[in-house]
Amino acid sequence: MKSLDLIFRSGVNGNLRHLKLADVKSNLDADAVKAAMQTIIDAKIFVDKDGALLYATPASAVYIDEEDLVLFEEK
Repeated sequence: MKSLDLIFRSGVNGNLRHLKLADVKSNLDADAVKAAMQTIIDAKIFVDKDGALLYATPASAVYIDEEDLVLFEEK
């Protein structure tokens, strides 16, 4: 299963924050992902209790390809 980890810098202290999405398209290019990240930022829906943006600037985006390795399975 492939997932996409969107990594942002916080607006408060610049810490990295992750937004992980499962079952994503695997052919997205960097420009499309950056544009989507900017849309998330512009929506201003992720804020702390003081109203500061939790996701303020795009830092990176990483595809994660996970493969399940079953050690045993009783049926």
